[in-house]
Amino acid sequence: MPTGHVFIGTSLDGFIARRDGDIDWLTGFSSLGEDHGYAAHIDRVDGIIMGRGTFEAVKGFEPWPYDRPVLVLSRRLMETDIPDALRGKVEIINASPPDAMKLAGERGWRGVYLDGGAVIQSFLRAGLIDDMVISRVPVLIGEGLPLFGPVAGDVALEHVGTKSFPSGLVQSFYRVRK
Repeated sequence: MPTGHVFIGTSLDGFIARRDGDIDWLTGFSSLGEDHGYAAHIDRVDGIIMGRGTFEAVKGFEPWPYDRPVLVLSRRLMETDIPDALRGKVEIINASPPDAMKLAGERGWRGVYLDGGAVIQSFLRAGLIDDMVISRVPVLIGEGLPLFGPVAGDVALEHVGTKSFPSGLVQSFYRVRK
């Protein structure tokens, strides 16, 4: 089974998007040209599993920000919902977290970048996340979609480290204790 890795940004008040899914506060954040460790994160994964909401938020980005294959978990989207420019780069699948990871493993993926609030929450509940890099952007948006939702029990994390950047972004790395 591949390992699951999260790399995500939140507002300082813990939201990953506005209620309508808009991430303008994140995409408009001036990071002063800082990489924030994204290149190192991407280097350790073979593919990406994201949710429908995340795909809807990023499908129009030009250039397409991912150089790895992307699986989009959705019960509603179909292959015809993939823009022509993304054909061959994105695949829509209707799968549970364990089945999605099994498919990734069958494709030879050793590490998977898990992206999107619902995906992160469901893979965390399924015990399929090994570590998380959570970057807090210095902005308060007041309300929105939270990164974490209800959990059946405590999820123990090991804090590996935290660093701050000149842009004001603060990033923490956690391992999920299993």
